Amino acid sequence: MRRRQRHGRRLRYAFAPPTRRKVEVKSPLPMRYWPFVLAVIAGIVGALYWNEGWGWRWLALVGGVLAAIGLWDLAQTRKTLRRNFPILAHMRYLFESIRPMMRQYVVEADDDEVPFSHDQRAIVYQRAKLALETRPFGTERNVYANNYEWINHSMMPTHIDSHDFRVPVGGPQCTQPYSASVFNISAMSFGSLSPNAIRALNEGARRGGFYHDTGEGSLSPYHRENGGDIVWELGSGYFGACERAGVFSEARFVERAVLPQVKMIEVKLSQGAKPGHGGMLPGAKVTREIAETRGVPQGEDCISPARHSAFDSPEGLLRFVARLRDLSGGKPTGFKLAIGHPWEWFGIAKAMLSTGIRPDFIVVDGGEGGTGAAPMEFADHVGAPLREALMLVHNTLVGLGLREQIRIGAAGKIITGFDLARTLALGADWCNAARGFMFALGCIQSQSCHTDHCPTGVATQDRTRWRGLDVPDKAERVKNFHGNTLRALKELVAASGLHHPGELGPEHIIRRVSGNEVRSLATLYTFVRPGELLEQTAAHAVFQRFWPDARADSFAPPPGVAEMRWSKLV
Repeated sequence: MRRRQRHGRRLRYAFAPPTRRKVEVKSPLPMRYWPFVLAVIAGIVGALYWNEGWGWRWLALVGGVLAAIGLWDLAQTRKTLRRNFPILAHMRYLFESIRPMMRQYVVEADDDEVPFSHDQRAIVYQRAKLALETRPFGTERNVYANNYEWINHSMMPTHIDSHDFRVPVGGPQCTQPYSASVFNISAMSFGSLSPNAIRALNEGARRGGFYHDTGEGSLSPYHRENGGDIVWELGSGYFGACERAGVFSEARFVERAVLPQVKMIEVKLSQGAKPGHGGMLPGAKVTREIAETRGVPQGEDCISPARHSAFDSPEGLLRFVARLRDLSGGKPTGFKLAIGHPWEWFGIAKAMLSTGIRPDFIVVDGGEGGTGAAPMEFADHVGAPLREALMLVHNTLVGLGLREQIRIGAAGKIITGFDLARTLALGADWCNAARGFMFALGCIQSQSCHTDHCPTGVATQDRTRWRGLDVPDKAERVKNFHGNTLRALKELVAASGLHHPGELGPEHIIRRVSGNEVRSLATLYTFVRPGELLEQTAAHAVFQRFWPDARADSFAPPPGVAEMRWSKLV
């Protein structure tokens, strides 16, 4: 039996058809080169039949152009992708270039903040253009999602006559106090923004009665043209007030500081989007106009150092603030900073006690703030976010009993009336916005600020682009956005049973922290009692750890921190 089975298997194998082996035939030309070859063929064929009509001529022209691009791709040596995929590689570059626009207009949801959501941009456009801004059918937000926030209302809402909320700025050491709006234009320099953008912002500020921060690029003729209130920001380059970039000049400072249009002086210590990072404008870009505005030689590299040369300690900073205040004729003078090492800020606070010098205001810039150009690591991972930074500054001043003498401004992705309300509730006296007012000018968030190719003429020095920005029209939109946002704030404040945004506190803002728990910001965060730091009894962990060792005469780290650094050195 077994013998018959084996015999049958042998017969099947004997008469089975032979197996065919797959023979791979390699093309002499890989498929990735076919578009280039087809372009060459099309160009040749079109040229041969050139006289037969326009169809052949177009074929010759298109084929010739594509063939030339392919030859260029094969000949160049910088990009391997183009050498391996002539012509085809450009499709990748095309899609890479339009990716931000496709994501913004097709892919992203209405509430995806990258960095500003469609809803955020839309509310600015609507308020700037006086378009319909109300929403139908109820909220689209998931009110049970973590971090959802709302403001508690009152069963006895108030009536507020005007949305023009003001804050007096100027402490006991100031002789020319300023009445500031609770919503203003944050620092944006001429050079980062176009001449017409600066003109429109300043005219909008004049019409709306709020201030316009110059940014560290100095006070340009475009800032002064329309007469809107100015806060002059002095960065580490001291542009407009320097002998040369980075060297302060009293005489040049006085020339501009005493101008009636300049209402306050602000020393920029750091910027939220890139704290601790200097910069350089190449000499080729230092035109006559920019050189005259900044007070630097034309055609030479314009350096913005990473640190100031006018002081090197907390006490030195405050003496510099007092010096600027005196030179300006007693105008409110303060500084802007992003919070980094807490002991450095604590050193400044202690210097207020040791010197007796008080800044009139402090502007806190959050790490989520904007910039025309910054290294990715700095934009994404350097600097404390606004809420934590603001609360640290506010708590410190409260703990020292200085809060009533020093005003606090805040900046960092502030767009809506609720953004204003929440920030004021956490301790700010007023808020600044930069990108919100850029949207009012027509910015579409193309994120091309660093390329000089801004499509709307806002962030470019290309005259062919910025001259299309109509100053009177955009100035009116700036004024409208400011006014309508403050009207929204007024309605929130009235609904809460209050009379002024200054009455808002952390108890008014509620945040969902889990699916079954909500907490007010007053209970979610730790707030210091008045005078608590003077008594050395603050329970907040950061104060317990760093306050005792912070120094008014030095920005140096506490001994314990320095020892931890030394332990890593070999």
